[in-house]
Formats: sequence, structure tokens, C-alpha cells
Amino acid sequence: MAKIIVEVMLKPEILDPQGQAVASALPRLGFTFAKSVRQGKRFEIEVDGEPTPAQMAEVEKAAETLLSNPVIETYVVKVEK
Repeated sequence: MAKIIVEVMLKPEILDPQGQAVASALPRLGFTFAKSVRQGKRFEIEVDGEPTPAQMAEVEKAAETLLSNPVIETYVVKVEK
């Protein structure tokens, strides 16, 4: 069984209020490591065996049409072993 990962993030030019809220809260909680924070989504899709090129193409299409909003978001599809 393999896992296909789709990571969706807001495009850099799009404001990220959730990321900004987390970035503001971190120092108040004593965490000083972050310069900035961007919030995103992660989808894990399990398939039997190794993903075929046809399955990967279907996941790419799903990422573009359902899992992300291509106007304001980017996505990356990868296989996790």
C-alpha cells in the first residue's frame, strides 16, 4: 500500500490570516523560532500497491479541481513510501 500526499498552500501573494494569527501567538507562548508562518492543507490518499501513472494523473486532476482553489492556492502531489 502506498500513500499519495497532496499538500495545498496559499499562493505567496495571498494574505494568510490563520498563519498570521499563529505567528502572533507563538512569541506570546514563549516560542521565538519563527520568522513567519503560512497555514495549509494536507491530504493523504492510500492506494493498493505502487501508484500507476494513471492514478497519479487522476490525483493531479482532483488536486486541481477539488482539493485546491487554483486561483489562490498551489499544490504539490508526491508519493510517500
